[in-house]
Amino acid sequence: MYVRPNFRTKKELKEAIKAGQLVSVFSPGPFPCTLNGKEYIEGPHYPKPHTWYASVEVKDGYVTKVIS
Repeated sequence: MYVRPNFRTKKELKEAIKAGQLVSVFSPGPFPCTLNGKEYIEGPHYPKPHTWYASVEVKDGYVTKVIS
């Protein structure tokens, strides 16, 4: 699972959530995303190598909190 926009670091993701920016989750493959609850994401997007991973809380398809 990935997020939009495509953050280079987990720190950028955390700062965006703290600033109130809308961050959506999406699945590039056949497996659906969780629209409400906990989801695990990685970044940056393929084809770049994944350098960070996070578990997040999702509500209505948008990240509301970075858990770890």
